[in-house]
Amino acid sequence: SPSHPRDGDTHPRRVSSVLNRDVKQFGKKHMFDANEETCWNSDQGARQWVALDFPRTVKVSQLHIQFQGGFSSRLCTLEGCRTGEELVKISELYPEDVNAMQISFLPLEVEETALDKLKITFENSTDFFGRIVVYHLRVLGERL
Repeated sequence: SPSHPRDGDTHPRRVSSVLNRDVKQFGKKHMFDANEETCWNSDQGARQWVALDFPRTVKVSQLHIQFQGGFSSRLCTLEGCRTGEELVKISELYPEDVNAMQISFLPLEVEETALDKLKITFENSTDFFGRIVVYHLRVLGERL
């Protein structure tokens, strides 16, 4: 069964922006805290993104993401690489504009790809200003 490759808070997670630079209220940590009340809220602008560095090399099999409806992305581009390499595009996801948790099973060729870094780019926001709101983000896979 898939395990959760992101233990602890010691591994870098970066985001494109935070609404009004209010990290306390809208920062990236809120995507990973399992709290229904908190979220990452990007600032406005096209192509917001989240980048994750895994503590160990991972074969990613699933992506769990929960947007706020009206602030989601119709297209998510996944890029990944090993440490010291350039990011390469590995998959595209087409989430729904809903509040519910969405689970994406990645294609087998992606699942067989060993990654140390994963970047999710929100290409097509449903918000006029390009803002993205994510309550939960979880990457599942196999540690190598």
